[in-house]
Amino acid sequence: MSKLSKKDNRQATKAAVYEQLAKIGKALGSARRVEIIDLLAQAEHTVEHLADKTGLSVASVSQHLQVLKQANLVDVRREGTYAFYSLADKEVLDVWYGMTRLAQSRLLEIEHILNTNVPERKELAYISLEELVSRLEQDEVMLLDARPPDEYAAGHIPGALSMPSEATTIDLPAERDIVAYCRTSYCLLSDDLALYLKHRGYSVRRLQGGILDWQAAGLPIERSE
Repeated sequence: MSKLSKKDNRQATKAAVYEQLAKIGKALGSARRVEIIDLLAQAEHTVEHLADKTGLSVASVSQHLQVLKQANLVDVRREGTYAFYSLADKEVLDVWYGMTRLAQSRLLEIEHILNTNVPERKELAYISLEELVSRLEQDEVMLLDARPPDEYAAGHIPGALSMPSEATTIDLPAERDIVAYCRTSYCLLSDDLALYLKHRGYSVRRLQGGILDWQAAGLPIERSE
């Protein structure tokens, strides 16, 4: 093989490798697929559940899932007539967490969008992950998980109570400090729950971050039936 042809072969090989790497970027290059990844990072879902949570049609969700599956980002298991989708492995979860952290530090527009469209969230006080861990060890706070019950059951912070943000019946001890959390820093479920409780006189803060930050820190997760 001549030097020229060897160089051409190296260039073609390199281009082919980058093309494969680009498949991941292409698979994640859709706001809707990113939303689906966010949901699958919480728990496995059927196509129907994903359609309900995203507001998309079942057909549209199926198409997005096929793109993610072709990039080996999701797995599927079948139970009777239902197909349950989940993230392929922890590496995919780590990539998703890295994306959220990178967006938080580089895309200031996200915070602007949140503060503009949900201005009342500026009323909330926040608690860091480190302080939360310390206060939980001292049993100084009541922790509330604002995500839907299926996501709570799939994995939550030990000791947290399931309190979906749409809950209307609240019966909590008035003297306890409360911390609400959900999926990520950009999840509005804990904002809604914290605001609901704050306006009813409770002392409440929102976790800076969410369940993904807890997992990324190597902290334990509790599951329920």
